[in-house]
Amino acid sequence: MRSIKDECLHRVIPFGERHLRRTIAEYVEHYHRERNHQGIKNELIAGGPPTAPVGRIRRRPRLGGLLNYYERAA
Repeated sequence: MRSIKDECLHRVIPFGERHLRRTIAEYVEHYHRERNHQGIKNELIAGGPPTAPVGRIRRRPRLGGLLNYYERAA
């Protein structure tokens, strides 16, 4: 609960219930799929196969750039 408040809701002014629900859904998706977790050696929960350590890095923004996910381009 503290993560969503500190990393997301303290930085967003929701314009209604629909906006708030979408913001929370985007954050939860980022939290569970795109954020590394210290409890499992900084790996992703739903991690795919490891990528090569070289190549271009691609940024995927969420919530207008408030949250970002970086990965190597295939």
